Amino acid sequence: MTETDTSLGYEQARDELVEVVRKLEAGGTSLEDSLALWERGEELARVCRHWLEGARARLDSALAAREAGAGEAGGAREGGGGDERDA
Repeated sequence: MTETDTSLGYEQARDELVEVVRKLEAGGTSLEDSLALWERGEELARVCRHWLEGARARLDSALAAREAGAGEAGGAREGGGGDERDA
């Protein structure tokens, strides 16, 4: 990825990608311009994929922590501990 692309947020990259696709679908561009648009689209798709993979990793981590905490909280409740659902 280029330095500029790494600074793009997911929504920015997605919106630009939608515009690139729209231009390609509309046609009427030269072969050279179409190739440049295609390459830009590929780069934007990589940026989006990077953001989505990061989001998936964060969700997986949060779910794993929640499951681990639920297992520990269940044991604490059986031992007379308080309800930790709000923690």
